[in-house]
Order: sequence, then structure tokens, then C-alpha cells
Amino acid sequence: MPTIKSLLAGAAALALVTGTAVAQPKTLGPQTGTVKIEQISVAFIASGELGGGTFTYRGRSYPISVGGLGIGGIGASRVLASGRVYGLTERNDLAGPYVQLKEGWAVGRAGQGRVWLKNDKGVTISLDTRRQGLQATIGADGVVIAFK
Repeated sequence: MPTIKSLLAGAAALALVTGTAVAQPKTLGPQTGTVKIEQISVAFIASGELGGGTFTYRGRSYPISVGGLGIGGIGASRVLASGRVYGLTERNDLAGPYVQLKEGWAVGRAGQGRVWLKNDKGVTISLDTRRQGLQATIGADGVVIAFK
């Protein structure tokens, strides 16, 4: 299993090389699932996130947990995210470590952002986020998704 240090190094490399490719759904192929996530995010240069949600695949819903460490940002917020999953060939390909690229902001109850996650199994997750709190984020994280 990759270490947090290797996840962060991979995140930095991915941000430099493929950030725009991850953000373009046309290049990701057909959507293979959806996710809804709620988490708490805290950042002061380094960042940490913890939460959970639901993954829907082939008409069935599965509870998931999501956690990560990374770089970039300041403040704290509650994050509600929903989005699309691409490149999934079987349900279990969702679980495991991801590189996460993010940008967003929150002031009080207003806030939004975008998050892109990619794993070594070819799965990409594109999320739209709503944030509540006081936070500005831009950076890269190592994230782990697991089934509950």
C-alpha cells in the first residue's frame, strides 16, 4: 500500500502533467457510477479530510468512508460533494488510494469548488462541492476510499 509521502508526490506530479486531462469528462469515457460525500476539511498549509458517503453502481448503493491528507489551503469547512465515476470495470475498483486535485472556497454558508480524484486502477471521480465554513483550498492530496 502506498505511503502518504508517495501519494503526495504522485499528486504533485499528476497536477503538473495531467490536471487538465482529468478535468475534461469527454476524455474519460462513459460514466460508470455516482458518489455523494459529506466530510469535514481542515487546512493550514497542510490539510486533512474525514467523512463518508454513498457510492451507486449498477443500480445499487454502497456506504463508503473517505479520508485524506494533503497540501494547500487554510481554514475549516463542511464539504458536501456529488459527482460522477468514470473507468470502473467492477465495484471493488473504487476502493483504495487516490490522488486528489482540488480548488474551492467557503465563507459562511456560501462556498463551492471542484475535486478530481484518480487511482491506479484507471478510476476517475469528478466532484462538484458545496462548502460551509471559512476556507480557501487549492492543492493536492492523497485520499483513501473504503467500503464500510
